[in-house]
Amino acid sequence: MSEQHDYRVWAPDAERMRVVAGDPRGEPSSVEMAREDGGWWHAVAPAGDYGFQIGDEDDVLPDPRSRRQPHGVHERSRVWDASAHDWDDADWTGRPIAGGVLYELHIGTFTREGTLDAAAERLSHLLEIGVTHVELLPVNGFNGTHNWGYDGVAWYAVHEGYGGPAAYQRFVDAAHDAGLAVVQDVVYNHLGPSGNYLPRFGPYLSTEGRSTWGEHVNLAEPEVRRYILDNLRFWFEDMHVDALRLDAVHALVDTASTEHGETHILEQMAIETTALAAHLGRPLELIAESDMNDPVLITPREAGGWGLDAQWSDDFHHGLHVALTGETHGYYADFVPLGALAKTLERGFFHDGTHSSFRGRDHGHPIDTERSLSWRLVVSAQNHDQIGNRARGDRITEALTESQLLCAALLLYAGPSTPMLFMGEEWAASTPFQFFTSHPEPELGRLTGEGRLAEFERMGWDESVVPDPQDPATFERSKLDWSEVRRERHARVLDGYRQLASLRRELPALTDPHWSHGRVEVFEEAGVLRLVRRGSGVGAPVEIVLNVGDKPQSVPVTRRRIRFQTHPDVAVSGELSLPPGSGALLT
Repeated sequence: MSEQHDYRVWAPDAERMRVVAGDPRGEPSSVEMAREDGGWWHAVAPAGDYGFQIGDEDDVLPDPRSRRQPHGVHERSRVWDASAHDWDDADWTGRPIAGGVLYELHIGTFTREGTLDAAAERLSHLLEIGVTHVELLPVNGFNGTHNWGYDGVAWYAVHEGYGGPAAYQRFVDAAHDAGLAVVQDVVYNHLGPSGNYLPRFGPYLSTEGRSTWGEHVNLAEPEVRRYILDNLRFWFEDMHVDALRLDAVHALVDTASTEHGETHILEQMAIETTALAAHLGRPLELIAESDMNDPVLITPREAGGWGLDAQWSDDFHHGLHVALTGETHGYYADFVPLGALAKTLERGFFHDGTHSSFRGRDHGHPIDTERSLSWRLVVSAQNHDQIGNRARGDRITEALTESQLLCAALLLYAGPSTPMLFMGEEWAASTPFQFFTSHPEPELGRLTGEGRLAEFERMGWDESVVPDPQDPATFERSKLDWSEVRRERHARVLDGYRQLASLRRELPALTDPHWSHGRVEVFEEAGVLRLVRRGSGVGAPVEIVLNVGDKPQSVPVTRRRIRFQTHPDVAVSGELSLPPGSGALLT
């Protein structure tokens, strides 16, 4: 007799449900399911590959909570037991984001093999540049062979091309063994365009409104909220993940909270994560990607906020990008003055109620810098969006000198917020990170390409240079070339990142979390920015000076010892001499 399994599925409007299940090598059995309270159905049937039939339909649909899709998101699910893995991280006590360095990577392009097992072999490299948290772009099931990950439809499954769920558990074990926390990027604001069968089971999607990416998720339905919250627990409990990066939370339209006074879904996530962390005995954290510039997300619940641990802040990126590259089109226009970058170093957000010309309205809210901690903002000089959403997917590596690239790294490692690196930036990778898809449906592929071109009209980029997302070469071009790390320019930049990582570990001022312990001075015409950071009574102040202008500058400084310089001609004698596009850290 074959092994039996309990199957459950939520399908509140169905009049009849059947599970089709059994050994994938044999003929599956069709078993009638019994209705339970709350729109749930239940049956005991053979373990193995399975799917559900709704009403009298012949279609066999994958499980909305499938843990494994061995043959793709359109085919039957497979029973997978997360507890079968023999975990090797019993001694792992976790690693909080505070004082850390995040490293964002895409499994499919991080290595030539494009698998979780291959990525695990490269983890020691991250330790050399001070990384504490490895952040994976979405890995959940999507249609096709390769994708950024933001077209996922199987939220509880790991893409088979990456190695599936068992490989994911091996990766987390390897990361914890290396002393690295794992952050998983998850998408709860929309579902991908191919393989999304959830609306056939129940009201998973809202009938009111949509975002750029598709229909809003129906947060007014309690079971849909539970679907999200249970997925959050799945990553923490079954996969031993340490933190989740919540994609585009501004696209989570929670009318239940705004109209009926219920707890916002983000605050609900924070409540359950805090409780689970107490139970598991290790820190579990939530990082929001938000374009709202609203500190309510990261304000503790005790102070009236939603209690998330951290959030992305693009304002730092925009200010730094304009200062180093001179690009001023689109949303970069407001960040032309060097003072815009300085404001992000002192107050976190540039747009904190100021007018945004790109949005055509006032935007953002101020951070209470007397009480909020600076590590709660995650900042970057490059990330998957800011590279991949450029017309060619080109990195700033193409536009900047070695010294300028190290200026960006200097402000990341020595600035007040939590730095996040994007894979390959530490050695000035020459490979682009382009937007790629592999939709098997020709019409969907065509529409994706056309939509991509339309996105760039507003930014004013040349449409003729935009690569076809569906072309396999676009994906192949985006894979890192690890042989570069040993070559001249790349090796020198990598050595600079290693030096900065060492200084960040050594100097307490560089991880001090208080906004008030930093002071910024800008010499706008000269293109000079000076940041002084002091610790909370431990260690001497640190002075960081950048010359982003096109002429040499001599700058008065209070510190005399150069601990890091981006250019060999940086010198201090009375004043600090800085060539164009250079910087230094002094103690």
